Amino acid sequence: MHRILFLLIFGLAGLGVLLSLGIWQVQRLSWKQELLAEIEDRISADPVDLPAQVSEDADKYLPVIVSGEMVPGEIHVLVSVKQVGAGYRIIQSFNTGDRTILVDRGFVPTTAKDTERLTGPMEIAGNLHWPDEIDSYTPEADIDANIWFARDVQNLAAALGAEPVLLIAGSQTDPNVAPLPVDTAGIPNDHLQYAITWFGLALVWAAMTGYFLWRSRANSESDAT
Repeated sequence: MHRILFLLIFGLAGLGVLLSLGIWQVQRLSWKQELLAEIEDRISADPVDLPAQVSEDADKYLPVIVSGEMVPGEIHVLVSVKQVGAGYRIIQSFNTGDRTILVDRGFVPTTAKDTERLTGPMEIAGNLHWPDEIDSYTPEADIDANIWFARDVQNLAAALGAEPVLLIAGSQTDPNVAPLPVDTAGIPNDHLQYAITWFGLALVWAAMTGYFLWRSRANSESDAT
């Protein structure tokens, strides 16, 4: 009897933990969906002038429009685009008259790495962004070959003599450069899969608990006879 009671308490406790983890992931899923909706609304809002004082936290994804001059000199960030393949993001400095910022012009294939691109006066609409693309596995930039492996805004700004402010172009700045506008596709949202995993484990735990209870009871009845 004590063994059955122990198995019952242990089984219910484990089941409770697994179910609570599944419910927590469902709640996180709802929160993430609301957050993504807010970001999408912000991305698609009407563009405004570049703020005089830019805040990385407050102005992330802010849609802006700037006029000025694209300055010669590029940095190439290696990237892969679905259904296209490997290529480079073209990062350049952009002078608005009283300040210089960074512009991510978009994507070119590897074969167009050294192709000459339009510079000079232009107007660009896009979104401010500070991508988080660096981890312990990110290689150091190959400066000599002009191949970078992440959009490290601080280091990009230092290399190009600009403010650490990155505008991701949504409008085309060159006929041969494909814009890669900001979107929410790169923001992970795996909470549904996590919830299914925890609920699946809870189901297995409940089944195993039921099996062990049945077996313990059968053994007790066998010993009694």
